[in-house]
Amino acid sequence: MNGNSLVYQLVSRIPSGRVATYGRIAKLSGIKSPRLVGRILHLNPDPQHIPCHRVVNYRGKLADNFAFGGEIEQGNRLESEGVEVRNGKVDLKRHWW
Repeated sequence: MNGNSLVYQLVSRIPSGRVATYGRIAKLSGIKSPRLVGRILHLNPDPQHIPCHRVVNYRGKLADNFAFGGEIEQGNRLESEGVEVRNGKVDLKRHWW
């Protein structure tokens, strides 16, 4: 399995109402750079089944360049799943996967 496929598989396992960080996905997939995970997710071939909106940075910040509608859309998707977003951030202690 290549790195991209593993990233997509891991992100697909993040349950609704939870988030993971780029760093956690990188570590679990054996990728050295969380930024590379971000690039892979930016190319998500199936956003309906691979919920890349559930991935945030190590501080809980939403993606400035969320590929599927920007930071506001990412926040809206998370909030629709019960994730509280304040000032463009998610409380990782509360919503961590």
